[in-house]
Amino acid sequence: MTTPFELPEEMTIYSAVETRDALLAWITEQGTQSDKLLEISAAQVREVDGSGLQLLASLAHIDQSWQLLNPSNALIEACKTLGLSAWLAQQTAIA
Repeated sequence: MTTPFELPEEMTIYSAVETRDALLAWITEQGTQSDKLLEISAAQVREVDGSGLQLLASLAHIDQSWQLLNPSNALIEACKTLGLSAWLAQQTAIA
């Protein structure tokens, strides 16, 4: 098992590019094993907007399954508002 990627406290348009670059670098470091579950911790997220959620939605285009760990209240509320509660309800891989 690998160390989860830690999403930053701010997942907004102001940090989206930096977060995307860090996330893509982390995914690359994890290798391209399609059976490997990528764990993404959302415990520290305190502020999120559409850009932050769009970044998570873009993970649908990678060939690996991923899972959100410990989503913060801010991320839970943002997901509920935009109808993305399936990300939160599933404790299994999202692909």
